[in-house]
Amino acid sequence: MRTKLILLTALVSVALAGCAKDAPSTATAAAAAATNGDIVAVAAGAGQFNTLVAAVKAAGLVETLQSPGPFTVFAPNDEAFAKLPPGTLDSLLLPENKAKLASILKYHVVAGEVLAADVVNLSSADTVEGQSVQISASDSGVMVNDAKVIATDVMASNGVIHVIDSVLIPSS
Repeated sequence: MRTKLILLTALVSVALAGCAKDAPSTATAAAAAATNGDIVAVAAGAGQFNTLVAAVKAAGLVETLQSPGPFTVFAPNDEAFAKLPPGTLDSLLLPENKAKLASILKYHVVAGEVLAADVVNLSSADTVEGQSVQISASDSGVMVNDAKVIATDVMASNGVIHVIDSVLIPSS
């Protein structure tokens, strides 16, 4: 019992020490803990992509994102989805809007594995949706369209996830 208490205390101390760092590295560490699976499994295990995972399921894209890939996903976290106008997400999750939801989600995916070191050298990237996203790097960070990249290189067995703070919407 005493040994378990000491181990638990040590683990909590290490976890709290990690939380004292900046948010992007904490987000990366949380997501990296689940890197034993494909993109869907990593996102589901990270705890910050609940809305994205629900949307991927509703759009029927789970099997696609579990395929060998590789893929690069600019993944909006739950806070990014919360920034959408009221009712938008609920509407997109309706069965009659499945195609539109799938289009929006595919706009977050690039074929191939593009790590952070590569992303900063790009000015755009073609998405599997068919349109390109604009990429810019500056001293204040990397932007994908109007979304800021807040964590990078969350590895999965079939690609990589870069966490973004806004949902990307393709042009109509």
